[in-house]
Amino acid sequence: MVSDAAARERTQLFWCEFLPRCLLSLTPFSKLRIPCHMNGSQALTTNPSSGRALGSAGRLEASQRHKAILAIESHWPEYLMEAAELGLFMVSACSFTVLLEHPASPVRLLLASSFLRMALIGVAMGLTLLGLIHTPWGKRSGAHMNPSTTLMFFRLGKIERWDAIFYMCFQFIGGLAGVMLSFEILGSILRHPSVNFAVTQPGSAGVPSAFIAELIISFVLALTVLSSANDIQLSRFTPYFAAILVATYITFEAPFSGMSMNPARTFGSALPAHAFNALWIYFTAPPIGMLLAAELYLQLRSAQAVYCAKYHHNNSMRCIFRCRYAELQRT
Repeated sequence: MVSDAAARERTQLFWCEFLPRCLLSLTPFSKLRIPCHMNGSQALTTNPSSGRALGSAGRLEASQRHKAILAIESHWPEYLMEAAELGLFMVSACSFTVLLEHPASPVRLLLASSFLRMALIGVAMGLTLLGLIHTPWGKRSGAHMNPSTTLMFFRLGKIERWDAIFYMCFQFIGGLAGVMLSFEILGSILRHPSVNFAVTQPGSAGVPSAFIAELIISFVLALTVLSSANDIQLSRFTPYFAAILVATYITFEAPFSGMSMNPARTFGSALPAHAFNALWIYFTAPPIGMLLAAELYLQLRSAQAVYCAKYHHNNSMRCIFRCRYAELQRT
């Protein structure tokens, strides 16, 4: 009887602490305002007609600095959107991991099956991804939220170099900011060993299995996105395909590698958790997998068959990429 009373007390304390903190975690994002409609061209123009043409080889470095500044001045809203999107994704990941894995959580006590809890986390994160892609920010920035995705589209020629660099930098910033915000809101329960900042680490099968698993799931996701987004009949379903894959991967693949596919997502959790074991896996396998998917897509089709770099393009938001989505609509 004493143990039951103590368990009930711990559960009550968990709810009293967890729910208000979860609601509070969304407050900073609700006050954040990034303009969603701006005048501007569809892509950053860097040709000589801008009045600042490239001069001699000695002026190349200055020209590159100018292009970087011009990229920031023109596309800073998209960079902030990428950071905010991954930040929100990480807040969701941390919150649901606490809810389903913390030993004091009543949901954890109710669901004894680790497989079922992982499946619920998968559904939650799939829905989170789907929701973020369909937000005004996701529709405008393309909802990459992943340096590997951005690198893949850079390889396919759909994104300018400085845009790709700043996208990846802000994705890392957003991933870390989301975890740190979650820690600020949720407190010590996020640090509990059963939660551990929602880190992604190799499972009991070991490092080689984790590397292979990350490479395969990244390859399949990227090939699925490229195949559907560039098909007029399937393009509108691309966000749903991606969300279903994320939910499926978390359910079945997470025991092998923790299911990342995203260097920025893994780094955001690894830094506060000091979990640097096998970090290299998540910085190599996902980009390699997605780049391999890009190469296969080019072999099966062509560079001309890549129309843009967005998950959701059938909207009125501006596009900063080398966009040919209008051509896809006419096919």
